[in-house]
Amino acid sequence: MNIFTYIDLHFANFINELAKENDPDLFIASALVSNAAGNGDVCLDLEKYAGKVILDKAEDQKTLQCPPLNIWIEKLKNTNVVGKPGDYRPLILDDKNRLYLHRYWDYENSLSELIRKKAIDDITGPDIKSDPKKVKKLLENYFPDTTGEKINLQKLAALTSVNKKLCIISGGPGTGKTTAIAKIIAFLIEVESGAKLNIYLCAPTGKAAAKLAESIRSTKKHIDCSDETKKQIPQEAYTIHRMLKTIPGSSGFYYNAENKLLADIVVVDEASMVDLALLTKLIEALPEKARIILLGDKDQLASVEAGSVLGDLCNRGNIYGYPQKLYKEIEGNVDNMIPDMENACDKHALNDCIVVLNKNYRFSKQSSIGKLSMAVKNGDAEAAIGILKEKKKDEIYWEEIKTQKELYLMLEKKIVEGYSAYLKINDPIAALKSFSRFKILCAVNKGPFGIESINYFAESVLAKKRLINTSNQWYRGRPVLIKENGYNLGLYNGDMGLIMQAQGEDDNLYAFFDSNLETERKFSPRILPKHDTAYAMTVHKSQGSEFENIVLLLPENDYPVLTRELIYTGITRSTGKLTIIGTESILKTAILRKTQRASGLQDALWS
Repeated sequence: MNIFTYIDLHFANFINELAKENDPDLFIASALVSNAAGNGDVCLDLEKYAGKVILDKAEDQKTLQCPPLNIWIEKLKNTNVVGKPGDYRPLILDDKNRLYLHRYWDYENSLSELIRKKAIDDITGPDIKSDPKKVKKLLENYFPDTTGEKINLQKLAALTSVNKKLCIISGGPGTGKTTAIAKIIAFLIEVESGAKLNIYLCAPTGKAAAKLAESIRSTKKHIDCSDETKKQIPQEAYTIHRMLKTIPGSSGFYYNAENKLLADIVVVDEASMVDLALLTKLIEALPEKARIILLGDKDQLASVEAGSVLGDLCNRGNIYGYPQKLYKEIEGNVDNMIPDMENACDKHALNDCIVVLNKNYRFSKQSSIGKLSMAVKNGDAEAAIGILKEKKKDEIYWEEIKTQKELYLMLEKKIVEGYSAYLKINDPIAALKSFSRFKILCAVNKGPFGIESINYFAESVLAKKRLINTSNQWYRGRPVLIKENGYNLGLYNGDMGLIMQAQGEDDNLYAFFDSNLETERKFSPRILPKHDTAYAMTVHKSQGSEFENIVLLLPENDYPVLTRELIYTGITRSTGKLTIIGTESILKTAILRKTQRASGLQDALWS
């Protein structure tokens, strides 16, 4: 049922030595909780494993038997290495039979307390509380009711941001999250009567931060506000690590619970990619008075590291109500504007902090990509397959393949069509823009359908067509994807670059990257942080990016990583054309499988 790594086994042995016991039930619990953390779970649900057989591949296919739940719980409670919530022990067991590594229990407990406090506390500025007419006038200026929607959700998000220290704005790609946030920032500045506010924009990756900064710069040009207000809207966005200032050789930050970041407003984009530990450290570093606004898509893939924090914060799986009290204070009688709350989740302080945007400005109701993404998000595999098989489709194409040979024959043509154009361009920045229009997305890393094989295949195809010359590692046109943050160079995990010659300078090859400030950046390839060739990338790595034309490649076999969230995320990276290559059975299985990460955060916040 499960495969342990050597790290899991080493940890389990360490715990047994610490307990001064040689108990197989403690050993297997310790190995399982380590394995769970490595797979993105915050904790181990003991009920899920009680009484089952575990296959230990790292130890010559040895099998291990988990004990019955009541015996297991009793044994764990009676050892000195397992404590109850609040104890300082290596492992923590709560009353829902969830077993934690202590640090993850501590993160979860701290974050739930911080979030509850932010959700309960209202902003107490005099202009907000004493002058609702001013707030209403500004709301009407920035968010006029021109969409014909039953309720203006962007206006509601702005109202929530001004009244609450926590605001979570969720919505799929194309629902206007980053466009709305520039207007919300301007609105907050004017509500505070022009007070000098310390405003930070951030995101979990460099690519996402650059995209956020670009969107803010573009949107604020068209906002109807004074030049003074526009000047206060920040132009630069940081990675969260850069904003908090990493300490070399440590997992901590310069700005932390004891040394607060001087911030009045912090906006976090792509919040679905932020893991439990990082969000905890970020909110701990904020002053009590600071507002935090989280932007993201609760239905996208969860973070690579432990947790599915945005989904837990948004009480994913439940129906939403809206903060009627806030809206009534400004709008008056809004009985016809507030959605029916009869089936909504119970009234809760955190519910007043969440706004889910649902109007899509990118895809029309007739859009095939729009309809497909909704079917996948809802777990309706039959509807999704039906949409893919429709004869009249404007944007999506379904290619059924079963073998590696079939795949490569089909993919060769798409690689040449997708990548020929940029390889014929000499200007590096124009080449980067052309290259970024097309992308192959893979669900897995390994195997014939994984990124390693597909990147190698793409190189061989383009070399065979004499579009690239791979005799040199740093050949002209080689795409590179940065895999770790290089703060000294200003290059961050997720940044995409191209190896090109500099026009009119010399014949040397440089790595060129887009810049936040719309000027090229070039580096010697030899000094780049850890990176990969990137004709293809994983769906996980594509989060925060958009491409005009996408090929989404599904593997020939089923893997646990294949979930509806992964398919949904891959589909919604496309802004124009989408081709899905795979088998119907694998696609159906993926759509029907929902990401289930063990965590107590949703219970802690919503129970």
